[in-house]
Amino acid sequence: MNPAALRRMRWWDIAAAQALEERLFPDPWTVPMFWSELAGMPETRDYVVAEVDGVVVGYAGLYVAGRDADVQTVAVDPARQREGLGALLLDALLGEASRRGCTRVTLEVRADNAPARALYERRGFARIAVRRGYYPPDGADADVMQVRLGAPASDGVPT
Repeated sequence: MNPAALRRMRWWDIAAAQALEERLFPDPWTVPMFWSELAGMPETRDYVVAEVDGVVVGYAGLYVAGRDADVQTVAVDPARQREGLGALLLDALLGEASRRGCTRVTLEVRADNAPARALYERRGFARIAVRRGYYPPDGADADVMQVRLGAPASDGVPT
């Protein structure tokens, strides 16, 4: 199987990303939500996609405000999970946050999503709070996790 290539998300990726949203999440982002996020690139947002043979198999997004960043989403096609794509996408976001001079990155993750929590912990994130009833429609709790970053670095994602 060919390896995944990362690149910046563009408008033509929205349909594929939204289709993955529908498969992955009980309260998926809509097409207008993706358009709104991409409208913030590159000023306050950075979104990347992972492609294999021209097919989007994952995507991830970052919001940046000053020295703080927030991981908006990390999503990987269920057929491609457990192949390291989530780590690849997350590392790209952390690299971009570092490149922009961010010193702290925060995210929310379903408290019952053990594989995602383990990935974040492997990248240095630690739980700092819990948001009760955060995720619709079932009201699942979210763990708020955070990592501190060091000096700026390159993200290695071609534009």
